[in-house]
Amino acid sequence: MDKPVIILGAKGIAHPALEIFNSNQVIVYGFLDEDASTHGTEINNVPVLGHTEDEGFLKLIGKKTEAFVAVDDSKYRKFLVDMLLENRKMQPVNAIHQRAYVSTDAAIGHGNFVNANVIIGAGTEVGSHCIFHTGAIIDHKSKIQDFVQIGAGSIINAEVTIEEGAFIGSGVTIVAGVTIGKGARVGAGSVVIASVGKNETVFGNPAAKVK
Repeated sequence: MDKPVIILGAKGIAHPALEIFNSNQVIVYGFLDEDASTHGTEINNVPVLGHTEDEGFLKLIGKKTEAFVAVDDSKYRKFLVDMLLENRKMQPVNAIHQRAYVSTDAAIGHGNFVNANVIIGAGTEVGSHCIFHTGAIIDHKSKIQDFVQIGAGSIINAEVTIEEGAFIGSGVTIVAGVTIGKGARVGAGSVVIASVGKNETVFGNPAAKVK
């Protein structure tokens, strides 16, 4: 990557995103954040320049810089992604840690956060704007749709489908072949042995629907 990166967001995954770009010798120009109290502060000597919708900084994106959206909340992340696409005609870059492994025949979209020790297996299809926390394992031929978040140390076994916007907590195990529906949530430490419906929340071992 030749251009420096502006990171949208200065909390949550923003700090590890900076570390990821540093690990790949990519310069981070600065952060933008909606919280005015962060403006003028620094993260590891990189400044928080202003608001995520500050046109003075946004106009640099696509011309002089790339962008990465480092926001945990999926609705706000989608808003910022749509803003970049509409106003700057560009997609955020991926942030993939040097110590992550992405199979040579995995397909991966735009704007994904892939932290250290993540494994994305052969034939896996990953959409865009997903978050894979440290040590998550995505086994072969799984399908991960857009805006999915997978917690640290979770194991997604072979040929699992996780639909758009689903949230998988830390330390979850999902057995091979099941589907996690759009917008579903799986609580930390759960073992999922059956498919989970759209917008359902499940928890436990074996995971059961939370009413």
